[in-house]
Amino acid sequence: MLSAFKPRSLVELKPRDKSRIESILAYGDRLLVGLNNGNLRIYRINETFQVEEGEEENGSSKDDDHDGPVVPSTTPEKPTDLLREQERFSRYKIEQLAIIKEAKLLVSLSGGYVSIHDVQSYDLQEQLTRTKGASSFSVTSNIVNDPETGVPSIVSRLAVAIKRKILLWAWLDMELSTDTAEITLVSGIKTLTWVSGTKLVAGLSSNYVIIDIETMEITDLVGPGSIGGAPGQETSRLGVASMSYIGMGGIVPKPLATRLSNGQILLAKDINTHFVDIGGNSLGRKQIPWNSAAEAVGYSYPYLLALQDSSKGTLEVRNPETLSLLQSISLPSASLMHIPQPNISLAHAGKGFLVASDRVIWRMEALSYDSQIDELVENGYLDEAISLINMLEDALLKSKAGRMRGVKLQKAQSLFVAQKYRDSLDLFAEVSAPPEAVIRLYPKIIAGDLSIEEEQEANESSGDESQKQSNGVQAETEAMSSEDLAANRNSMYAPSLKSFLRGKTDASSDSGSIRGKSVENVRGKRLEGKDLKAAVRELQGYLADVRRRFQRFLNPDGSLKVENLYTNGNTDEFTESVRLLLGSGNDEDDNFEVRLRETAKLVDTTLFRAHMYATPSLAGSLFRIANFCDPDVVMEKLEETGRYNDLIDFYFGKKMHRRALELLWKFGHVETGEDSAPQLHGPKRTIAYLQHLSPEMIDLILEFAEWPLRMDPNLGMEIFLADTENAETLPRQQVVDFLQSIDATLAIRYLEHVIEELNDMSPDLHQRLLLLYLEQLQNHREGEPESEEGGTLAEWMEKFLTMLKTSSQYSPARMLDRLHRDDPDLFEARAIVFSKMGQHRQALEIYVFKLKDPVKAEEYCNHVHITEEAGAVERSLSQRVAPTDADDARPTIYLTLLSLYLSPPHDYQPQYGPALDILANHGSRLPANSTLNLIPETLPVQELEFYFRGRIRAANSIVNEARIVAGLQKGQNIRTQARLLLGEGSIGGTKARNRHVTITEERVCGICHKRLGGSVISVFPDNSVVHLGCANRLNAAA
Repeated sequence: MLSAFKPRSLVELKPRDKSRIESILAYGDRLLVGLNNGNLRIYRINETFQVEEGEEENGSSKDDDHDGPVVPSTTPEKPTDLLREQERFSRYKIEQLAIIKEAKLLVSLSGGYVSIHDVQSYDLQEQLTRTKGASSFSVTSNIVNDPETGVPSIVSRLAVAIKRKILLWAWLDMELSTDTAEITLVSGIKTLTWVSGTKLVAGLSSNYVIIDIETMEITDLVGPGSIGGAPGQETSRLGVASMSYIGMGGIVPKPLATRLSNGQILLAKDINTHFVDIGGNSLGRKQIPWNSAAEAVGYSYPYLLALQDSSKGTLEVRNPETLSLLQSISLPSASLMHIPQPNISLAHAGKGFLVASDRVIWRMEALSYDSQIDELVENGYLDEAISLINMLEDALLKSKAGRMRGVKLQKAQSLFVAQKYRDSLDLFAEVSAPPEAVIRLYPKIIAGDLSIEEEQEANESSGDESQKQSNGVQAETEAMSSEDLAANRNSMYAPSLKSFLRGKTDASSDSGSIRGKSVENVRGKRLEGKDLKAAVRELQGYLADVRRRFQRFLNPDGSLKVENLYTNGNTDEFTESVRLLLGSGNDEDDNFEVRLRETAKLVDTTLFRAHMYATPSLAGSLFRIANFCDPDVVMEKLEETGRYNDLIDFYFGKKMHRRALELLWKFGHVETGEDSAPQLHGPKRTIAYLQHLSPEMIDLILEFAEWPLRMDPNLGMEIFLADTENAETLPRQQVVDFLQSIDATLAIRYLEHVIEELNDMSPDLHQRLLLLYLEQLQNHREGEPESEEGGTLAEWMEKFLTMLKTSSQYSPARMLDRLHRDDPDLFEARAIVFSKMGQHRQALEIYVFKLKDPVKAEEYCNHVHITEEAGAVERSLSQRVAPTDADDARPTIYLTLLSLYLSPPHDYQPQYGPALDILANHGSRLPANSTLNLIPETLPVQELEFYFRGRIRAANSIVNEARIVAGLQKGQNIRTQARLLLGEGSIGGTKARNRHVTITEERVCGICHKRLGGSVISVFPDNSVVHLGCANRLNAAA
């Protein structure tokens, strides 16, 4: 499946060499080998070999196929050279080796003791006698900041397991700490593993514990099966199989542990495994599917390693996240594994680790990560490739984000072929896949010209068995158990987005599943029926998400909200996703606007097709918002399916109003019984459409408003009378002309609406409405037939007179010319016009002599009097109640009426009755001298009784009012004097001029504090008393 590591032999004991390898240690270019006879061999790894290894580790290998190691220019004869052999390094076999590099010390375990040696001379410095009976030890080095000074230092720790005890030594930089800690546990200790600078995992015979060496806190780790812990835990994964080691007399497997990335710890005993965090809490992960107990476990970034079956020697390389077996390497009789400690360096340092048997030492050299990912993708293990990319640091890949996106694109394709449409489209959206690439996966009914369905049909007809599909990808059946890798097999590898968009495929050999299980590739079926509908429903969500992203950059009219994707030289995450959707490179692109519009058009058009196929009821909602659908595609599809109502909405959104109105005219004139588009029959839909057009399209509105007005005038007038902004802002003169050409009553109705409800004060409209009223009156008098909207002659006359009275915007002179003076029906209208012109005498002559209506004449005078009183300047009471004949006095309207009654023009007789009524009702408003001069001498005084009574009553009112005013003024004067003299009503009770203070013998000056006595004093407003001299000094200082 994967070639992550390649074994390279470093040391191989000669056949005649009877010694065996018991322990190994590598640091720098040195390789230390502990033998069973107590000797220590020191090897040097050749320089040329290290250069080659470094090239591999840095990922710069030029061997693209990775079929073998990089061949250097000068191939060394041997990878290592034996520098020396330290005989009698120990009396017993060397079971374990470790180095404390900072203190230049070599630590060894032999004969049950831990010894300290010099790392350069390998001479024994000290045998730790307290470690008698030691079974294992563990060393760690970490950088620790001093809590007080913050200065970093390297702290190395040595933990030694002695039966049930743990002894701890520490080195701060190069100096050994004098304190030695001792910890006692409940049972014998089998293994020790440092999982952090201060925490240690101890594998006991029955369970595991984690020890915090700073607080000396011991925590039991509870796990399944042989992992141990609290009673009542679940049994081992294979039931009682693990008991066979004890029941059959076999060796009990050691409790193993290793630290993984992100603070995770793996515990392994027998075939059971358990994952915990640094605090000892279970992570709830499944167990590793091992068939036999591991000899050793370790972690070499980013892989989990395990040595299995020491009789045969197999190294398993697994993904620590998915636990999938990625590589099995056969290493005969391998039982030892040495992994350099990564704690004080980069996490990915020391990828090359050592594996040894009793005769051979191999170095496991890692291939470049890019080549490993390529291999996984080529073999179709996309989930594993994604997991590996996630685990790797950015610096270890040429383009981590690009690689991740490319692999996820291929996974999305494989999911699509496997009919997992929701997962596929969600993944396409996550990586911002270009819409063109996603749409190509669908047949022509959805993708249109982008579809490669025709190519697929040609391939199928020619019997092409190359496993090409219309969506450009290949898939495999899922035939893996729950313990196997749940991943789709993809036989296509497209390392770049361009190749993905082209849909090209490369043939690759079939390979087994992760467990060696073969997987059968099946040819993808053509999308149709329920599968196509399910896929289209998921496509709708993807396209809607793309539309949402584009709306940040596109206005509804297609113009750009921003000039390009780049602002101040950088982009945010949202903008970057749009760049990926458009398939843009990293550089700024001058064609951004063009590509954005084209892609938006493709997205909206495809979304329309998807709606029409899967959810036709949603197609209309797309047209009611700003969209960039291709008009030709939409019109063809909607006409084909008979969705004319949606077609009208689309025309409106695209501002293709003439086409929409012509279609509405067509359906508006069909007979009622037809089944096609019944909602478009009649003028109602056309009227609603015209109401939504802006005033700038007045010509189009008037052109298509005629037939609804003629068919249904009441409904058609809603185009112009509706309570909408468009109707209220139409050019009114143009509308009136249009309506008048159809029916004058429609124009009158419109003018009444804009004048009365919209309060339009345009003189031309007021004048025109009066002329239309006059025209209707003339038509009625001539006997012309009434229109449907017409009224009776009296109704028109009432409207006409009311308009003449209430409006002040028309021209009275122009209106007077249109009113014939001898027409009895227009006498009152002429009187109103004369009134508007201020010619009251002419108006009253019409009321008195032509209409002969004294009541209307008096009402007219009352109206004029009230109007003049409201607009006149303030006059004295006597002038208002009883006007006089002053030279500057203006004749009242009542005097004018009285003069017409008593001194009429020629050919008219005096009218004493109405005159006496005027004198009785309004005598006080008439000037006395002028009135008496108009009264003829022959008129009896008895008839003037009501006039004189009114005058006398008015005079008395003047006198009484004067007396009342004088009394009120007197009272006001008294209150003012009281406030001035006595201070009544003033704030603070100040008594004004009547204030006084009392000076006693004990009262002192407020400034010098001497008694006032008979001195001259000064009193302040607050009644405080000081000497006059003190007051002067105080004022001078201020």
